[in-house]
Amino acid sequence: MRKVEIVLALDVLDRERALSIAKEVKDFISHIKINYPIVLSSGIDVMRDLSKIKPVIADFKIADIPYVSSILAKISFENDASAVIVHGFSGRETVKAVLDVARDYDGEVYVVTELTSSDEFFGEVSDRIARMALDLGCHGIVAPSTRPDRVRRLREIVGDMKIICPGIGVQGGSVEVAKYATHVVVGRAIYESKDPKGSAEKILKDLHAVLVRRV
Repeated sequence: MRKVEIVLALDVLDRERALSIAKEVKDFISHIKINYPIVLSSGIDVMRDLSKIKPVIADFKIADIPYVSSILAKISFENDASAVIVHGFSGRETVKAVLDVARDYDGEVYVVTELTSSDEFFGEVSDRIARMALDLGCHGIVAPSTRPDRVRRLREIVGDMKIICPGIGVQGGSVEVAKYATHVVVGRAIYESKDPKGSAEKILKDLHAVLVRRV
């Protein structure tokens, strides 16, 4: 049976808290996703510490000119990121520049098709972004769990590529995206919980239950 895995979004500010939570839930997650909050507050070397617990996805949503974007990717991989996330709207040239860097480090690149919070400027182009990611040979796309119908449509476009779906929990995303996703991103529903380990375990069971219903 196909499985879906949890990516822990650690948007906390304190290094020791981040490490503590990651260690507590490590048996129920496949990756740790970090963003600017913890890097700006704790320093980029926190990625190295977290990568000793689980592979780190650097979610800097890279979206600059190719040259600058390649530098951001290089810094991420040199600090032990296993993957980076790049905004697809920044264009083929930028995505390719990041992908070229990733290949030097045996890293992965995931392309944002649209955000969980709004599709105001993405709706008309997200299908094209998904096709671009597929054409370039990226490793996966990022699609919103808050709109399962969109994830289903994007799955039809990208075939067997990985799909990472943020928005489960506080943002109201549906575990039903497990039908189409390979990974779901969960943040506050785990790290703000009084029992992070128990919450992570329950969410993982809920995701697997969706897959069982499909068999």
